Amino acid sequence: MSEVLKVVSYGFGTILGVILIGTILFWFIRDVTQKKHSILRNYPVIGHLRFLFEKQGEYFRQYFFSGDRDEMPFNRATRTWVYKNAKNEGGIVGFGSTNDLREPGSIIFVNVAFPVLESDRLPTPLLTIGDGYCEHPFHARSIINISGMSYGAISAPAVRALSLGAAEAGCWLNTGEGGLAPYHQEGGCDIVMQIGTAKYGIRDHGGNFSPSRAKELARVVSAFEIKLSQGAKPGKGGMLPAVKVTDEIAAIRGIPAHRDSISPNRHIDISNVDELLDKVAYIRELTGRPVGVKAAIGGWHFINELCDAVNRRGLEYAPDFLSIDGGEGGSGAAPQTLFDHMSLPIAEALPRVVDALLQSGLKNRVRVIAAGKLVTSARAAWALCAGADFINNARGFMFSLGCIQAMRCHTNTCPTGVTTHNRRLQRGLVVEEKYLRVANYARNMNREIDMIAYSCGLHHARQLKREHVRIVETAGKSVALNTLYPYPDVPQR
Repeated sequence: MSEVLKVVSYGFGTILGVILIGTILFWFIRDVTQKKHSILRNYPVIGHLRFLFEKQGEYFRQYFFSGDRDEMPFNRATRTWVYKNAKNEGGIVGFGSTNDLREPGSIIFVNVAFPVLESDRLPTPLLTIGDGYCEHPFHARSIINISGMSYGAISAPAVRALSLGAAEAGCWLNTGEGGLAPYHQEGGCDIVMQIGTAKYGIRDHGGNFSPSRAKELARVVSAFEIKLSQGAKPGKGGMLPAVKVTDEIAAIRGIPAHRDSISPNRHIDISNVDELLDKVAYIRELTGRPVGVKAAIGGWHFINELCDAVNRRGLEYAPDFLSIDGGEGGSGAAPQTLFDHMSLPIAEALPRVVDALLQSGLKNRVRVIAAGKLVTSARAAWALCAGADFINNARGFMFSLGCIQAMRCHTNTCPTGVTTHNRRLQRGLVVEEKYLRVANYARNMNREIDMIAYSCGLHHARQLKREHVRIVETAGKSVALNTLYPYPDVPQR
Protein backbone atom coordinates (compact mmCIF):
# COMPACT_ATOMS: atom_id res chain seq x y z
CA MET A 1 0.00 0.00 0.00
CA SER A 2 2.83 2.36 0.92
CA GLU A 3 4.48 1.63 -2.42
CA VAL A 4 1.29 2.59 -4.22
CA LEU A 5 1.11 5.89 -2.27
CA LYS A 6 4.71 6.62 -3.18
CA VAL A 7 3.99 6.04 -6.85
CA VAL A 8 0.86 8.19 -6.71
CA SER A 9 2.59 11.01 -4.88
CA TYR A 10 5.55 10.81 -7.25
CA GLY A 11 3.22 10.95 -10.23
CA PHE A 12 1.28 13.86 -8.72
CA GLY A 13 4.50 15.74 -8.03
CA THR A 14 5.67 15.12 -11.57
CA ILE A 15 2.41 16.50 -12.98
CA LEU A 16 2.68 19.61 -10.80
CA GLY A 17 6.27 20.08 -11.90
CA VAL A 18 5.33 19.77 -15.56
CA ILE A 19 2.48 22.29 -15.07
CA LEU A 20 4.84 24.72 -13.30
CA ILE A 21 7.54 24.40 -15.96
CA GLY A 22 4.94 24.72 -18.70
CA THR A 23 3.50 27.85 -17.13
CA ILE A 24 6.94 29.45 -16.78
CA LEU A 25 7.76 28.51 -20.36
CA PHE A 26 4.47 30.02 -21.56
CA TRP A 27 5.19 33.28 -19.69
CA PHE A 28 8.76 33.29 -21.03
CA ILE A 29 7.65 32.94 -24.66
CA ARG A 30 4.81 35.47 -24.23
CA ASP A 31 7.10 38.02 -22.55
CA VAL A 32 9.97 37.85 -25.06
CA THR A 33 7.60 38.09 -28.04
CA GLN A 34 5.31 40.89 -26.79
CA LYS A 35 6.14 44.46 -27.84
CA LYS A 36 4.51 46.63 -25.19
CA HIS A 37 6.90 46.32 -22.24
CA SER A 38 10.68 46.64 -22.62
CA ILE A 39 11.34 45.19 -19.17
CA LEU A 40 9.47 41.98 -19.97
CA ARG A 41 11.21 41.54 -23.33
CA ASN A 42 14.61 41.85 -21.69
CA TYR A 43 13.80 40.15 -18.39
CA PRO A 44 11.01 37.62 -19.08
CA VAL A 45 9.06 36.19 -16.13
CA ILE A 46 11.06 37.91 -13.36
CA GLY A 47 10.22 41.30 -14.90
CA HIS A 48 6.67 40.86 -13.57
CA LEU A 49 8.05 41.52 -10.09
CA ARG A 50 8.65 45.13 -11.11
CA PHE A 51 4.95 45.67 -11.84
CA LEU A 52 3.94 43.83 -8.66
CA PHE A 53 6.16 46.02 -6.51
CA GLU A 54 5.00 49.18 -8.31
CA LYS A 55 1.37 48.26 -7.68
CA GLN A 56 1.81 47.25 -4.04
CA GLY A 57 4.35 49.94 -3.20
CA GLU A 58 1.78 52.57 -2.26
CA TYR A 59 0.23 50.20 0.28
CA PHE A 60 3.59 49.19 1.79
CA ARG A 61 4.59 52.86 2.07
CA GLN A 62 1.28 53.68 3.75
CA TYR A 63 1.65 51.12 6.51
CA PHE A 64 5.39 50.53 6.94
CA PHE A 65 7.57 53.31 5.60
CA SER A 66 5.80 56.69 5.59
CA GLY A 67 5.85 58.89 8.68
CA ASP A 68 2.63 60.04 10.33
CA ARG A 69 2.73 63.38 8.46
CA ASP A 70 4.26 62.28 5.16
CA GLU A 71 1.46 61.02 2.91
CA MET A 72 -0.84 62.58 0.37
CA PRO A 73 -3.66 63.28 -0.06
CA PHE A 74 -4.22 62.60 3.66
CA ASN A 75 -1.48 61.53 6.04
CA ARG A 76 -1.80 58.89 8.72
CA ALA A 77 -2.12 61.44 11.55
CA THR A 78 -5.13 63.05 9.87
CA ARG A 79 -6.81 59.75 9.07
CA THR A 80 -6.25 58.49 12.62
CA TRP A 81 -7.74 61.69 14.03
CA VAL A 82 -10.87 61.20 11.92
CA TYR A 83 -11.13 57.51 12.84
CA LYS A 84 -10.87 58.27 16.56
CA ASN A 85 -13.50 60.99 16.43
CA ALA A 86 -15.80 58.80 14.36
CA LYS A 87 -15.49 56.09 17.00
CA ASN A 88 -16.05 58.69 19.74
CA GLU A 89 -12.65 57.88 21.23
CA GLY A 90 -11.62 61.54 21.44
CA GLY A 91 -8.65 63.34 19.92
CA ILE A 92 -6.39 63.06 22.96
CA VAL A 93 -2.67 62.35 22.36
CA GLY A 94 0.31 62.20 24.65
CA PHE A 95 3.88 63.54 24.82
CA GLY A 96 3.57 66.12 22.08
CA SER A 97 2.39 66.98 18.60
CA THR A 98 3.95 65.62 15.40
CA ASN A 99 2.64 68.66 13.52
CA ASP A 100 5.61 70.79 12.46
CA LEU A 101 4.65 74.41 13.21
CA ARG A 102 7.69 75.61 11.26
CA GLU A 103 6.12 74.40 8.02
CA PRO A 104 4.83 77.22 5.76
CA GLY A 105 1.03 77.22 5.67
CA SER A 106 0.60 75.80 9.16
CA ILE A 107 -2.34 77.18 11.14
CA ILE A 108 -1.88 78.73 14.59
CA PHE A 109 -4.92 80.01 16.49
CA VAL A 110 -4.51 83.02 18.76
CA ASN A 111 -5.37 81.87 22.25
CA VAL A 112 -6.23 84.37 24.99
CA ALA A 113 -4.99 84.48 28.57
CA PHE A 114 -8.52 84.12 29.91
CA PRO A 115 -10.59 81.69 27.80
CA VAL A 116 -14.37 81.55 28.08
CA LEU A 117 -15.67 79.61 31.05
CA GLU A 118 -18.11 76.79 30.44
CA SER A 119 -20.88 78.74 32.16
CA ASP A 120 -20.45 81.65 29.73
CA ARG A 121 -20.43 79.62 26.51
CA LEU A 122 -23.29 80.00 24.05
CA PRO A 123 -24.67 77.46 21.59
CA THR A 124 -23.52 78.10 18.04
CA PRO A 125 -26.54 79.70 16.34
CA LEU A 126 -28.12 78.20 13.26
CA LEU A 127 -28.15 80.21 10.05
CA THR A 128 -31.05 80.52 7.63
CA ILE A 129 -30.41 80.21 3.90
CA GLY A 130 -32.72 82.07 1.52
CA ASP A 131 -34.65 83.93 4.22
CA GLY A 132 -36.88 86.58 2.66
CA TYR A 133 -36.22 85.43 -0.90
CA CYS A 134 -37.94 82.05 -1.18
CA GLU A 135 -41.09 80.38 0.07
CA HIS A 136 -39.28 77.73 2.12
CA PRO A 137 -35.98 79.04 3.61
CA PHE A 138 -33.55 76.43 4.88
CA HIS A 139 -32.66 76.58 8.59
CA ALA A 140 -29.20 75.00 8.67
CA ARG A 141 -28.21 73.73 12.11
CA SER A 142 -24.67 72.38 11.72
CA ILE A 143 -21.45 74.11 10.71
CA ILE A 144 -20.10 70.80 9.36
CA ASN A 145 -22.06 69.14 6.56
CA ILE A 146 -21.69 66.31 4.05
CA SER A 147 -20.44 67.40 0.64
CA GLY A 148 -21.64 66.04 -2.70
CA MET A 149 -20.93 62.35 -3.29
CA SER A 150 -23.17 60.78 -5.90
CA TYR A 151 -24.92 57.47 -5.55
CA GLY A 152 -22.91 55.64 -8.17
CA ALA A 153 -19.59 57.10 -7.10
CA ILE A 154 -20.34 55.67 -3.64
CA SER A 155 -22.36 52.60 -2.73
CA ALA A 156 -25.93 52.21 -1.52
CA PRO A 157 -24.84 51.19 2.03
CA ALA A 158 -22.55 54.24 2.14
CA VAL A 159 -25.39 56.60 1.14
CA ARG A 160 -27.73 54.98 3.66
CA ALA A 161 -25.19 55.37 6.47
CA LEU A 162 -24.55 59.01 5.52
CA SER A 163 -28.29 59.76 5.48
CA LEU A 164 -28.91 58.16 8.87
CA GLY A 165 -25.80 59.75 10.36
CA ALA A 166 -26.66 63.20 9.01
CA ALA A 167 -30.11 62.99 10.57
CA GLU A 168 -28.58 61.92 13.88
CA ALA A 169 -26.06 64.78 13.87
CA GLY A 170 -28.38 67.45 12.45
CA CYS A 171 -26.31 68.21 9.36
CA TRP A 172 -27.30 68.23 5.69
CA LEU A 173 -26.40 65.69 3.00
CA ASN A 174 -25.58 66.83 -0.54
CA THR A 175 -26.66 64.33 -3.21
CA GLY A 176 -23.81 65.02 -5.62
CA GLU A 177 -24.62 65.28 -9.31
CA GLY A 178 -25.97 61.71 -9.60
CA GLY A 179 -29.49 62.61 -8.53
CA LEU A 180 -31.68 61.79 -5.54
CA ALA A 181 -31.71 58.09 -4.64
CA PRO A 182 -34.10 56.42 -2.18
CA TYR A 183 -31.10 55.84 0.08
CA HIS A 184 -30.57 59.61 0.50
CA GLN A 185 -34.02 59.87 2.06
CA GLU A 186 -33.74 56.86 4.34
CA GLY A 187 -32.57 58.80 7.40
CA GLY A 188 -34.90 61.76 7.00
CA CYS A 189 -32.03 64.28 7.04
CA ASP A 190 -31.90 67.66 5.30
CA ILE A 191 -30.94 67.12 1.66
CA VAL A 192 -29.30 69.51 -0.78
CA MET A 193 -30.07 68.40 -4.34
CA GLN A 194 -27.18 69.11 -6.67
CA ILE A 195 -27.94 69.94 -10.30
CA GLY A 196 -24.92 68.87 -12.31
CA THR A 197 -24.12 69.68 -15.91
CA ALA A 198 -25.90 66.53 -17.12
CA LYS A 199 -28.90 67.29 -14.86
CA TYR A 200 -29.05 63.69 -13.66
CA GLY A 201 -32.20 62.96 -11.71
CA ILE A 202 -33.81 66.26 -12.70
CA ARG A 203 -33.91 65.87 -16.49
CA ASP A 204 -36.49 64.88 -19.09
CA HIS A 205 -36.09 62.16 -21.71
CA GLY A 206 -34.12 64.56 -23.90
CA GLY A 207 -31.63 65.32 -21.13
CA ASN A 208 -32.97 68.84 -20.53
CA PHE A 209 -33.94 70.38 -17.18
CA SER A 210 -37.38 69.12 -16.14
CA PRO A 211 -39.56 71.69 -14.30
CA SER A 212 -42.04 68.99 -13.25
CA ARG A 213 -39.29 66.84 -11.78
CA ALA A 214 -37.86 69.89 -9.96
CA LYS A 215 -41.23 70.61 -8.35
CA GLU A 216 -41.51 66.95 -7.33
CA LEU A 217 -38.05 67.01 -5.74
CA ALA A 218 -38.84 70.26 -3.93
CA ARG A 219 -41.24 68.31 -1.71
CA VAL A 220 -38.37 66.35 -0.14
CA VAL A 221 -35.19 68.43 -0.46
CA SER A 222 -34.20 71.53 1.51
CA ALA A 223 -32.23 73.36 -1.21
CA PHE A 224 -30.88 73.07 -4.75
CA GLU A 225 -27.26 73.60 -5.81
CA ILE A 226 -26.26 74.34 -9.41
CA LYS A 227 -22.81 72.84 -9.90
CA LEU A 228 -20.61 74.74 -12.31
CA SER A 229 -17.41 72.92 -11.39
CA GLN A 230 -15.71 71.00 -8.60
CA GLY A 231 -12.23 71.05 -7.15
CA ALA A 232 -11.32 67.60 -8.43
CA LYS A 233 -11.74 68.49 -12.09
CA PRO A 234 -12.61 72.11 -12.96
CA GLY A 235 -13.47 72.36 -16.64
CA LYS A 236 -14.47 68.72 -16.94
CA GLY A 237 -17.77 67.03 -16.14
CA GLY A 238 -18.38 64.12 -13.81
CA MET A 239 -17.20 60.65 -14.81
CA LEU A 240 -18.65 57.32 -13.71
CA PRO A 241 -17.13 54.24 -15.40
CA ALA A 242 -19.51 51.79 -17.07
CA VAL A 243 -18.68 49.11 -14.49
CA LYS A 244 -20.37 51.29 -11.86
CA VAL A 245 -23.45 52.26 -13.90
CA THR A 246 -25.90 49.64 -12.64
CA ASP A 247 -29.52 49.36 -13.81
CA GLU A 248 -30.71 51.18 -10.68
CA ILE A 249 -28.18 54.01 -11.01
CA ALA A 250 -29.00 54.39 -14.69
CA ALA A 251 -32.72 54.66 -13.88
CA ILE A 252 -32.09 57.35 -11.23
CA ARG A 253 -29.85 59.35 -13.56
CA GLY A 254 -32.01 58.81 -16.67
CA ILE A 255 -29.22 57.29 -18.79
CA PRO A 256 -28.40 53.89 -20.39
CA ALA A 257 -27.06 51.24 -18.03
CA HIS A 258 -23.56 49.71 -18.23
CA ARG A 259 -22.13 52.58 -20.27
CA ASP A 260 -19.75 55.32 -19.13
CA SER A 261 -21.62 58.21 -17.53
CA ILE A 262 -19.79 61.36 -18.62
CA SER A 263 -21.28 64.78 -17.95
CA PRO A 264 -20.70 67.81 -20.19
CA ASN A 265 -17.98 70.13 -18.97
CA ARG A 266 -20.57 72.87 -18.42
CA HIS A 267 -24.32 73.46 -18.48
CA ILE A 268 -25.31 73.87 -22.12
CA ASP A 269 -28.05 76.34 -21.08
CA ILE A 270 -25.76 78.51 -18.91
CA SER A 271 -22.97 80.29 -20.76
CA ASN A 272 -22.56 83.52 -18.77
CA VAL A 273 -23.27 85.09 -15.39
CA ASP A 274 -26.63 86.59 -16.42
CA GLU A 275 -27.90 83.22 -17.62
CA LEU A 276 -26.70 81.70 -14.35
CA LEU A 277 -28.61 84.25 -12.29
CA ASP A 278 -31.69 83.75 -14.48
CA LYS A 279 -31.50 80.02 -13.75
CA VAL A 280 -31.07 80.60 -10.01
CA ALA A 281 -34.11 82.88 -9.87
CA TYR A 282 -36.19 80.56 -12.06
CA ILE A 283 -35.54 77.40 -10.01
CA ARG A 284 -36.09 79.27 -6.74
CA GLU A 285 -39.44 80.62 -7.97
CA LEU A 286 -40.41 77.24 -9.42
CA THR A 287 -39.60 75.19 -6.30
CA GLY A 288 -39.85 77.63 -3.43
CA ARG A 289 -36.49 76.38 -2.17
CA PRO A 290 -33.15 78.19 -1.77
CA VAL A 291 -30.84 77.85 -4.76
CA GLY A 292 -27.06 78.13 -4.65
CA VAL A 293 -24.05 77.72 -6.92
CA LYS A 294 -21.03 75.47 -6.54
CA ALA A 295 -17.77 76.41 -8.24
CA ALA A 296 -14.03 75.97 -8.09
CA ILE A 297 -12.31 79.34 -8.38
CA GLY A 298 -9.63 80.00 -10.99
CA GLY A 299 -9.37 83.78 -10.63
CA TRP A 300 -11.34 86.85 -9.60
CA HIS A 301 -13.18 87.62 -12.83
CA PHE A 302 -16.10 85.24 -12.21
CA ILE A 303 -16.90 86.21 -8.62
CA ASN A 304 -16.48 89.94 -9.32
CA GLU A 305 -18.71 89.73 -12.39
CA LEU A 306 -21.31 87.76 -10.44
CA CYS A 307 -21.40 90.35 -7.64
CA ASP A 308 -21.64 93.22 -10.13
CA ALA A 309 -24.49 91.49 -11.95
CA VAL A 310 -26.44 90.93 -8.72
CA ASN A 311 -26.08 94.57 -7.70
CA ARG A 312 -27.16 95.64 -11.19
CA ARG A 313 -30.19 93.34 -11.33
CA GLY A 314 -31.30 93.16 -7.69
CA LEU A 315 -30.88 90.95 -4.62
CA GLU A 316 -33.70 88.65 -5.75
CA TYR A 317 -31.34 87.35 -8.45
CA ALA A 318 -28.51 86.51 -6.04
CA PRO A 319 -27.73 82.87 -5.32
CA ASP A 320 -28.75 82.04 -1.77
CA PHE A 321 -25.37 80.41 -1.17
CA LEU A 322 -22.02 79.87 -2.86
CA SER A 323 -20.21 76.56 -2.37
CA ILE A 324 -16.52 77.28 -2.94
CA ASP A 325 -14.52 74.15 -3.73
CA GLY A 326 -10.74 74.35 -3.45
CA GLY A 327 -8.48 72.84 -6.08
CA GLU A 328 -7.44 70.19 -3.54
CA GLY A 329 -10.99 68.78 -3.49
CA GLY A 330 -11.16 65.28 -4.83
CA SER A 331 -13.73 62.65 -3.80
CA GLY A 332 -14.55 62.14 -7.51
CA ALA A 333 -12.42 60.39 -10.12
CA ALA A 334 -10.58 62.85 -12.37
CA PRO A 335 -7.63 63.22 -14.77
CA GLN A 336 -4.46 63.65 -12.72
CA THR A 337 -3.51 66.84 -14.58
CA LEU A 338 -6.69 68.54 -13.38
CA PHE A 339 -6.33 67.05 -9.89
CA ASP A 340 -2.80 68.40 -9.62
CA HIS A 341 -2.85 71.75 -11.35
CA MET A 342 -6.31 73.23 -11.92
CA SER A 343 -8.03 75.92 -9.78
CA LEU A 344 -6.97 77.75 -6.64
CA PRO A 345 -6.62 75.96 -3.31
CA ILE A 346 -9.24 76.84 -0.73
CA ALA A 347 -6.68 78.78 1.34
CA GLU A 348 -6.50 81.40 -1.42
CA ALA A 349 -9.93 81.07 -3.03
CA LEU A 350 -12.08 81.41 0.08
CA PRO A 351 -10.79 84.78 1.43
CA ARG A 352 -10.93 86.28 -2.05
CA VAL A 353 -14.55 85.21 -2.59
CA VAL A 354 -15.55 86.50 0.84
CA ASP A 355 -13.79 89.81 0.11
CA ALA A 356 -15.71 90.19 -3.16
CA LEU A 357 -18.99 89.65 -1.32
CA LEU A 358 -18.00 92.13 1.38
CA GLN A 359 -16.93 94.77 -1.14
CA SER A 360 -20.20 94.42 -3.03
CA GLY A 361 -22.35 94.44 0.11
CA LEU A 362 -23.64 90.91 -0.53
CA LYS A 363 -22.08 88.96 2.35
CA ASN A 364 -25.26 89.02 4.44
CA ARG A 365 -27.37 87.98 1.44
CA VAL A 366 -25.21 85.11 0.18
CA ARG A 367 -24.11 82.33 2.54
CA VAL A 368 -20.63 80.92 1.90
CA ILE A 369 -19.85 77.21 2.09
CA ALA A 370 -16.19 76.15 1.98
CA ALA A 371 -14.78 72.79 0.87
CA GLY A 372 -11.35 71.38 0.04
CA LYS A 373 -9.65 68.91 2.41
CA LEU A 374 -11.21 70.61 5.46
CA VAL A 375 -11.48 67.31 7.30
CA THR A 376 -10.17 68.41 10.72
CA SER A 377 -11.65 70.84 13.21
CA ALA A 378 -8.62 73.13 12.88
CA ARG A 379 -8.97 73.43 9.10
CA ALA A 380 -12.72 73.97 9.45
CA ALA A 381 -12.19 76.66 12.10
CA TRP A 382 -9.70 78.38 9.77
CA ALA A 383 -12.44 78.50 7.11
CA LEU A 384 -14.80 80.17 9.58
CA CYS A 385 -12.08 82.71 10.37
CA ALA A 386 -11.66 83.39 6.65
CA GLY A 387 -15.38 84.14 6.30
CA ALA A 388 -17.18 80.88 5.57
CA ASP A 389 -20.58 80.24 7.11
CA PHE A 390 -20.50 76.45 6.67
CA ILE A 391 -17.99 73.73 5.83
CA ASN A 392 -18.69 70.91 3.39
CA ASN A 393 -16.68 67.73 3.80
CA ALA A 394 -16.65 64.59 1.66
CA ARG A 395 -13.50 62.58 2.28
CA GLY A 396 -13.61 63.05 6.06
CA PHE A 397 -17.03 61.40 6.05
CA MET A 398 -15.66 58.67 3.78
CA PHE A 399 -13.02 57.98 6.45
CA SER A 400 -15.78 57.84 9.06
CA LEU A 401 -17.42 55.14 6.94
CA GLY A 402 -14.22 53.09 7.06
CA CYS A 403 -12.31 54.32 3.96
CA ILE A 404 -8.61 53.38 4.19
CA GLN A 405 -7.41 55.58 1.30
CA ALA A 406 -6.88 52.59 -0.99
CA MET A 407 -7.17 54.96 -4.00
CA ARG A 408 -9.47 52.55 -5.89
CA CYS A 409 -12.61 54.72 -5.89
CA HIS A 410 -13.04 54.55 -9.67
CA THR A 411 -12.33 50.80 -10.10
CA ASN A 412 -15.36 49.29 -8.31
CA THR A 413 -12.97 47.29 -6.10
CA CYS A 414 -13.02 49.43 -2.92
CA PRO A 415 -11.97 47.03 -0.13
CA THR A 416 -14.18 48.74 2.49
CA GLY A 417 -17.42 48.82 0.49
CA VAL A 418 -17.62 52.63 0.35
CA THR A 419 -17.20 53.15 -3.41
CA THR A 420 -18.08 49.77 -4.91
CA HIS A 421 -21.27 48.10 -6.13
CA ASN A 422 -19.81 44.63 -5.59
CA ARG A 423 -22.20 43.08 -3.06
CA ARG A 424 -19.48 40.94 -1.50
CA LEU A 425 -17.32 44.00 -0.79
CA GLN A 426 -20.31 46.07 0.34
CA ARG A 427 -20.88 43.48 3.05
CA GLY A 428 -17.96 45.03 4.96
CA LEU A 429 -19.88 48.28 5.45
CA VAL A 430 -22.43 47.62 8.19
CA VAL A 431 -24.86 50.53 8.02
CA GLU A 432 -26.11 50.09 11.60
CA GLU A 433 -22.55 50.59 12.87
CA LYS A 434 -21.21 53.15 10.38
CA TYR A 435 -24.05 55.66 10.58
CA LEU A 436 -23.19 56.21 14.24
CA ARG A 437 -19.60 56.94 13.24
CA VAL A 438 -20.82 59.46 10.66
CA ALA A 439 -22.85 61.20 13.38
CA ASN A 440 -19.98 61.06 15.89
CA TYR A 441 -17.57 62.60 13.41
CA ALA A 442 -19.93 65.49 12.55
CA ARG A 443 -20.75 66.19 16.20
CA ASN A 444 -17.12 66.01 17.33
CA MET A 445 -16.03 68.31 14.50
CA ASN A 446 -18.59 70.89 15.62
CA ARG A 447 -17.61 70.40 19.27
CA GLU A 448 -13.88 70.90 18.62
CA ILE A 449 -14.51 73.98 16.46
CA ASP A 450 -16.35 75.43 19.44
CA MET A 451 -13.41 74.41 21.67
CA ILE A 452 -11.06 76.44 19.45
CA ALA A 453 -13.42 79.41 19.67
CA TYR A 454 -13.54 79.26 23.48
CA SER A 455 -9.74 79.14 23.59
CA CYS A 456 -9.70 82.29 21.47
CA GLY A 457 -11.94 84.03 24.02
CA LEU A 458 -15.15 83.71 21.99
CA HIS A 459 -18.57 82.57 23.13
CA HIS A 460 -19.31 80.43 20.05
CA ALA A 461 -17.71 79.41 16.77
CA ARG A 462 -19.52 81.90 14.55
CA GLN A 463 -17.58 84.71 16.25
CA LEU A 464 -14.29 83.50 14.74
CA LYS A 465 -12.64 86.18 12.57
CA ARG A 466 -9.41 86.52 10.60
CA GLU A 467 -7.58 88.08 13.54
CA HIS A 468 -8.03 84.83 15.49
CA VAL A 469 -5.71 82.77 13.28
CA ARG A 470 -2.13 83.11 12.07
CA ILE A 471 -0.48 81.46 9.08
CA VAL A 472 3.16 80.34 9.19
CA GLU A 473 5.15 81.93 6.36
CA THR A 474 8.64 80.69 7.22
CA ALA A 475 10.17 78.87 10.15
CA GLY A 476 9.85 81.12 13.19
CA LYS A 477 7.53 83.67 11.54
CA SER A 478 3.74 83.73 11.21
CA VAL A 479 1.33 86.41 10.04
CA ALA A 480 -2.25 87.11 11.08
CA LEU A 481 -4.81 86.18 8.46
CA ASN A 482 -6.31 89.69 8.57
CA THR A 483 -2.84 90.99 7.62
CA LEU A 484 -2.48 88.49 4.82
CA TYR A 485 -6.04 89.22 3.64
CA PRO A 486 -7.13 92.60 5.08
CA TYR A 487 -10.85 93.19 5.39
CA PRO A 488 -12.07 95.33 2.49
CA ASP A 489 -14.13 98.45 2.99
CA VAL A 490 -17.82 97.54 3.20
CA PRO A 491 -20.22 99.89 1.41
CA GLN A 492 -22.99 101.48 3.45
CA ARG A 493 -26.53 100.51 2.45
